[in-house]
Amino acid sequence: MRPLRPHSRANATANATGTPFTRKRIITIAAAATAVAIIIAVFPLGGTAKIGEAIERNRIERLNATITNIYTTAYQQDADATLIMNRDKATATLDDPFTAVNPYGTNTTSMYVYFTTSEAASVSYTVHAEGYPDFTATANQGKDYATTHEFIVLGLIPKTTNTITLKLTNASGSTVATGQITCKGPKLLGDEEIQLEQKRTPTSAAAQSVGNGLYAILGNDSDDQDFMYYYDVNGVIRGEIPVKYYRSHRLLFDDNGLMWFSASTHTMVGMNRLGKLEKILDLDDQFILHHDYVLDSDGNLVLLATDLTRSDHAVQDQVVKLDTTTGKTTLLLDLGTMFPDYKSTTTHSGIDESDISAKGRWDWIHCNTIQLLDDGSAILSARETSTIIKVADIEGTPKLQYMIGEPSVWNGTQYKASFLTRNGDFGDTGGQHSVTYSTDDSLESGSYYLTLFDNSFGYAMTRPDYDWTTIKGLSTSQSATDADSRSHLRKYLVNENDGTYTEVNSFKVPYSPYVSSVQEIDDDLNLVDSGMQGLFGIYDSDGTLQAQYAMKLATSYIYRVYLYDFQSFYFA
Repeated sequence: MRPLRPHSRANATANATGTPFTRKRIITIAAAATAVAIIIAVFPLGGTAKIGEAIERNRIERLNATITNIYTTAYQQDADATLIMNRDKATATLDDPFTAVNPYGTNTTSMYVYFTTSEAASVSYTVHAEGYPDFTATANQGKDYATTHEFIVLGLIPKTTNTITLKLTNASGSTVATGQITCKGPKLLGDEEIQLEQKRTPTSAAAQSVGNGLYAILGNDSDDQDFMYYYDVNGVIRGEIPVKYYRSHRLLFDDNGLMWFSASTHTMVGMNRLGKLEKILDLDDQFILHHDYVLDSDGNLVLLATDLTRSDHAVQDQVVKLDTTTGKTTLLLDLGTMFPDYKSTTTHSGIDESDISAKGRWDWIHCNTIQLLDDGSAILSARETSTIIKVADIEGTPKLQYMIGEPSVWNGTQYKASFLTRNGDFGDTGGQHSVTYSTDDSLESGSYYLTLFDNSFGYAMTRPDYDWTTIKGLSTSQSATDADSRSHLRKYLVNENDGTYTEVNSFKVPYSPYVSSVQEIDDDLNLVDSGMQGLFGIYDSDGTLQAQYAMKLATSYIYRVYLYDFQSFYFA
């Protein structure tokens, strides 16, 4: 084992390869300087505040344009060619590895690393920066043991000297070499915190369960520029992923090594483990995405959508499929066709969260979650009706299978007969989000669990006639800081054989009348995001807080927070 000298090759390489189109950047900088001069000339003396606002707006517009360009095939191809050209000119040994910070523009604080060795080995790395906890992971280099080492290091601390220690281990478990890379972390593109406030320091159980997995912050929506963020168990930022606009709603991993997420209301992308966007697909002009998506058994995307061509301006009531091979979008389900009687009883009102400037929208059902089951059925969460809906054969001939919730919401319609029977004395949900399907070997066929964030909020803009206080335990306060209101994690056991659902666990969490998410991490720990309070944390099955973090809100809320281990993607 031979320790290697620290060096700063990463800084020089990042300048050369981290951002393609050097000439274009010079032009952009010159154009920006000209724009600033024009702004100063336009505003009279004494208009310092207005000048500052105009300069900031100009900066944001240029950032938006840059990020939009990143989400193009041309940019990704040119970035890839530039990276390979510079890599192939380098010596690229463990003593002097080739590095490039954020080569594809898709993760600000990531570093591409490449070198070769004579002996096959795995590679682990530790990112160290003064004043922050270390971050350690085993790199995914394409195979467990290799002589060509190509991987991404996550988690450079911005504007700080980072020391990345590499450890090479052979198949017998022996450390065969170590090395170091030293570089200054890049400046973040956004204004997010480098380290979140920890309202509750993680217990040993929470820290062990999270490990080196990362919390993905999905939708801290901004009026300026939108991002997805990764934070570690210590609340330290380990990734900043810019998106075009709107938000990413979840991360999906296919069988071809791609991570799928939304980059706008139109754009879905498949990213490889090195950060390159290998697939950039836009929905047909007829549809825009909202709220959720999932991969089907063929590797295609099934998405909740709005049909922009509807004469009645109904929104957030469609399910479509995006073929990840052909890029073609097809309609699977129009909920207005499935529930015409109910739709006709609702008031024509609402907004489209995918396009808040749109007028005259009819948000009569507002689906916010989709789950696909192995039998080809889908489970939908309909916020506006506080109902969970199961649809059989979603990609074939969709048919209503059952509903869960308060049947009186659907009074006067034929659909009341489709409700499962509530087994026990517990209240139904109010505006639920993040309904998640799970099962285990102890359950009989036809039984499974649904875990969800029950906002416990009773309101529907399109049902001003309905008295939501008839549902046990609901609040009607739209203020997340209302002292008397709480939301809940709820877990149901569904038994399709006898047509019942039973609450097997529930506990109170910070109140959030809209958005939010839950995720079971293991048998005893749950991740809960109370989105309108900017709080997320780990709770045990009794509802005792095991860790909690606070994030400053860009505008109104954090849409979702999910924990990912990133195994076989970033990490081995």
